[in-house]
Amino acid sequence: MLNGLASPRRVVITGFGCVTPIGIGREAFWDSLAAGRSGIRRIESFDVSGSSIQIAGEIPEFDWQAELNPKDRQHVPRTVPLALAAAREAVKDSGLDITAIPPEDKQRFGVMLGTGGGGLSFTEKQFGFWFSGNAGKGSIYTIPASTHGGLSSELSMVFGLHGLSHIISTSCTSSTDAIFYAAQHVALGRQDKMIAGGVDSPMSPGILKGFEVMTVCTDKWNDEPARASRPFSKDRSGMVIGEGSWIYVLETLDSAVERGAHIYAEIAGYGSTCDAYHRVRLEENGVEPARAMSIAMQDAGISAADVDYVNLHGTSTLLNDRIETRALKLALDGNARRTPMSATKSQIGHPQGATGSAGIGAALLALNKGIIPPTINLDMPDPDCDLDYVPNEARASQVDVALCNCIGFGTKNSALVLKSVERL
Repeated sequence: MLNGLASPRRVVITGFGCVTPIGIGREAFWDSLAAGRSGIRRIESFDVSGSSIQIAGEIPEFDWQAELNPKDRQHVPRTVPLALAAAREAVKDSGLDITAIPPEDKQRFGVMLGTGGGGLSFTEKQFGFWFSGNAGKGSIYTIPASTHGGLSSELSMVFGLHGLSHIISTSCTSSTDAIFYAAQHVALGRQDKMIAGGVDSPMSPGILKGFEVMTVCTDKWNDEPARASRPFSKDRSGMVIGEGSWIYVLETLDSAVERGAHIYAEIAGYGSTCDAYHRVRLEENGVEPARAMSIAMQDAGISAADVDYVNLHGTSTLLNDRIETRALKLALDGNARRTPMSATKSQIGHPQGATGSAGIGAALLALNKGIIPPTINLDMPDPDCDLDYVPNEARASQVDVALCNCIGFGTKNSALVLKSVERL
């Protein structure tokens, strides 16, 4: 029902594109998820020899310059080409020819993206130029790029879309929130189609130092990066940062059916709460994350017994994994132990504001291929984390309803329910 709208238009996903640490493009991402591959590696984009954190879910093979005009390359953050590449794939996958869309229809076609740091690494680089006597290398667009809002504008300009062009930045829940808000605009009839999703690239010396000071990232697996992200494992020691972009095309069910588009899933429900407790640490009772998931299920018109798969936030930190487990038991009640669930971050690291859209991409694998991706590196289960996290190997299973859970800094909690075509 998309948060209680009396007669909303039903909203579906008809296009999917991505650039990820385990593969560029939708099929490469899905193949690596199913195979349990890790995309965690030693950071190559800058010198990390003096840092205790030396690994990340980085994408060194991505040719970011190929996505941009030469004149634009020094003026935009890395998030722009990441988003452009994923959006181009998503639009092509949707079967839409945007060049053939009448001008009046482009006024009802918008962009809604979630990001956490957005252009922060770009800003850091520009400041380095300015304050080291190399101001000539800096960009005149540093300030617009630093506001994050320019990120959606770049996509609007490339595709010639005159609908709304918004950025949602709510920390790690950013892209879950963005996808819901985009879906709600379509459901309300304010827009007909949306490019929606998440992108982030928190890859710079300053950002890495910030995580090092905060002591939330592991520094124990620099020599074995593929084993570093270990959600729900007893020997987990912190998260691994990551980057990437996961973008979708949203439209009404009626529109998708009319034009014969492939439908990946319906966006059926959403819930969001706040612990109102701490800048980074969740309240240990798990009540508010559970309430967000319960609201999402209620909004979708389903019960906990209907959920076939849960994509977890699963950061690999000692506290968060334990609290998320507690929240799942509250939200799913007696169904928690029988419901398969997995943590995509075990393979890609934590792409900050893009994490929710990454989880949705993993859930679409389960909904469309009948393959539940694994939680890799789960070699030593934590007694306090005792649910079915699909350890180490993917599992074949019929999935018609997926619940995607996200938890962010500032103790924000957001959850989204997806339904398969068979449930439409």
